[in-house]
Amino acid sequence: MTRAIMIAAPRSGGGKTTATLGILSALRARNIEIQAAKTGPDYIDPAFHEVATGRSSLNLDSWVMTPELLESMLARAAEGADLLVVESAMGLFDGLLGPADARGAPSDIAARFGIPVILVLDVSGQGQSAAAIAHGFATLDPALHVAGVILNQVASPRHLAMAREAILAAGIPVLGAYMRDTTLKLPERHLGLVQAREQDTLKDLLASLRERTESSLDLDAIMAAAAPLTIEDHGCVAISPPGQRIAVADDAAFSFLYGHVAQSWKNAGAELVPFSPLADQGPDEDCDVCWLPGGYPELHAEQLAASRHFQSRLVKFSETRPVHGECGGFMALGEFLEDANGVTHKMVGLLGHGTSFAKRKMNLGYREAILATDCALGSKGSIFRGHEFHYARVIQAGTDEPLATLRDGYGNDLGMAGGCRGLVSGSFFHVMARRDRK
Repeated sequence: MTRAIMIAAPRSGGGKTTATLGILSALRARNIEIQAAKTGPDYIDPAFHEVATGRSSLNLDSWVMTPELLESMLARAAEGADLLVVESAMGLFDGLLGPADARGAPSDIAARFGIPVILVLDVSGQGQSAAAIAHGFATLDPALHVAGVILNQVASPRHLAMAREAILAAGIPVLGAYMRDTTLKLPERHLGLVQAREQDTLKDLLASLRERTESSLDLDAIMAAAAPLTIEDHGCVAISPPGQRIAVADDAAFSFLYGHVAQSWKNAGAELVPFSPLADQGPDEDCDVCWLPGGYPELHAEQLAASRHFQSRLVKFSETRPVHGECGGFMALGEFLEDANGVTHKMVGLLGHGTSFAKRKMNLGYREAILATDCALGSKGSIFRGHEFHYARVIQAGTDEPLATLRDGYGNDLGMAGGCRGLVSGSFFHVMARRDRK
């Protein structure tokens, strides 16, 4: 039976990801079959998990996904795995205000599936006071079990002794400590990490994290803290495939396709056929739908504008088959994209909007979308939940029909969004799960 553990922290930036990657790499080196997951809508960290484990990671979100869908995805992902390691987003209890089991908080997932929590504590600037934080997190919710803590950013042996002894006196196990090391920092962009495929030295970094973890943490105690995962596959899928053969843009400009979405399509019998717009490739003619995921087209706008073969192939494809773009894909489908320097680049022009990364405005949060028209996603009236995170903004609205009505995580109306013209559709909305059916 697969066992499970969650790596969490009191806040973002406390060292969860480096600790998780170190643990994944160290346990894999012991020939333990590891499955990783990430709570919340973060689509970057799972790509790092995949490199560390050799298995596709998945997202788990209690606001986006029904309990049956969560259990079904976990059941499939856990097949053949000895241990599931779930990395939490933000702080352990951070989420929407609302029902305690559907706020999108990491604690929702830990409580629902009985997953013990290991808390990563950044103890820089404090000593014995770290025990108060550990004690508070361990006792706030009786439904959660904090199995121990990992100390991070420890300055000296004396600093370690002060924090460690105080936490042990509070009755909480200390499973190891990372000494301060400024060389082991993953590069960041916006509110997340620079994506895994852009880091040429990632394998060397993972090797360093593995060695550091092996010498700093009690891996046997971490394994012993994991609890059996009792789950059932209800046959639910996150999203039905938009076609039998799906052409998926896949390169440094378009890489934010959720692993659980891709797996849902594959489980339903669909085939994903990757192509690279940056390599001036178009969708395969044998495919019956094209999907342009999110990513960083603003960093590659000049190259995309020069990829004439990609653009002409996509235009021809769209005459007879659906094309859908999410966030970065939506930007590429518009008339133009203005980069950070204010330079305008011609995009595909299948939709009439224009976007700018120079005139930035951050949009971030949960979204519920009700389709206003039939499109590659589904039929008019279908309801999806997901996430929106982008700095780019629309500076030319165009005249296309709107794709959907958006609401935020609290149900507040955000108005119409996206665009649809013929068989082409897109919006800044990243879809994670359909919610009007199982």
